[in-house]
Amino acid sequence: MNKADVLLGLQWGDEGKGKIVDVLTPQYDIIARFQGGPNAGHTLEFNGIKHVLHTIPSGIFHPTAMNVVGNGVVIDPVIFKKEIDALTALGVDVSKKLIISKRAHLILPTHRLLDAASEAAKGKNKIGSTLKGIGPTYMDKTGRNGLRVGDIETDEFRDKYNSLVEKHKQLLSFHQYEYNLAELEPVWFEAIESLKKLKFVDTEHYLNEALLAGKKVLAEGAQGSLLDIDFGSYPFVTSSNTICAGACNGLGIAPNRIGNVIGIFKAYCTRVGSGPFPTELDNEVGEKMRQIGREFGSTTGRPRRTGWLDIPALKYAVMVNGVTELMMMKADVLSDFETIEVCTHYLYKGEKIDYLPYNIDPAYLKPITTTLKGWGIDLTGIEKKADLPEALMNYIQFIEKAVQTPVSIVSVGPDRKQTIFMQK
Repeated sequence: MNKADVLLGLQWGDEGKGKIVDVLTPQYDIIARFQGGPNAGHTLEFNGIKHVLHTIPSGIFHPTAMNVVGNGVVIDPVIFKKEIDALTALGVDVSKKLIISKRAHLILPTHRLLDAASEAAKGKNKIGSTLKGIGPTYMDKTGRNGLRVGDIETDEFRDKYNSLVEKHKQLLSFHQYEYNLAELEPVWFEAIESLKKLKFVDTEHYLNEALLAGKKVLAEGAQGSLLDIDFGSYPFVTSSNTICAGACNGLGIAPNRIGNVIGIFKAYCTRVGSGPFPTELDNEVGEKMRQIGREFGSTTGRPRRTGWLDIPALKYAVMVNGVTELMMMKADVLSDFETIEVCTHYLYKGEKIDYLPYNIDPAYLKPITTTLKGWGIDLTGIEKKADLPEALMNYIQFIEKAVQTPVSIVSVGPDRKQTIFMQK
């Protein structure tokens, strides 16, 4: 029986997972999303086309791969329909290449309203939600109120919808939040009709049978490990388990069926929204990094906060995920920096430590950095490992030694062709 490989982000999201899934898809038969929802923005660039996927797995552009939206994902039918329409316009026959778990939960229009009302009520303490209704949908899931894809096929679907909306209306009145649901509902139900044209299956059976048949499966994570509901910088986290264990829950694959765990990280760090960020550069260096790296949210357009690579945080993510190989993204962005700082330790409550502690609030924790030489040359045209500059190789080896995990891919640009395989 084959094992499923897992690909996930090791930072606060936006690591470049979509590009790598797209690069690796020819090696796999099935690409499966296991958590998150349309708060994900996986950007793929090839043949002069730039395309952002939110819910649909990043293998959708490859002719041979099947794409699975697993039970751990939450789906907004309206956004999903827009994604399908955009893919259809590019000539992709989504109906033949995409299946959806009956156990995946649906995001209702009122979930989005609740998200906005809750965030507005928090004022300056807001989490930095993408306002896509993700959090309220997962709250209904754990509160055992949720509406699922499989419910669409039942006679009670409309009754279940109305019952949940009534609960939401009570909460919205508590928040004294003004809204017009009549504007939102027709588009949502139209999108439900569109969703019905796709295949709803018990994806846990589908995936396990595929592994038994010798098929190769890649589980595609969304967001990043440091946004995990349990192990991230709580409460400034997402509402799902973004780490490797989430692939088991989100797809119905047993832990002993997990094979390689591929960890994606940027050559520096970024973060969207609120929350602690030990190596943040809130200055002209950070702004330079943001502009060169085009660090603006692919889902929200928000400017991302930027900072140097954080080794203790990276080590932590490697540990909780059981990462077997690393892939470094956006090495080209650091080409304009004469020197590069790397955080190797923290000063935590006056003590020097090399691990990520419970509280990374700046009141308790300060980064300790070391300076490395920059490479100072444009990497975007480099095609093989032998041509990488010595300073970049030193940077890679520094990281490998620090986290005790090999780097197997270095990305030197956004296009799928700008990918260097380090083992070749």
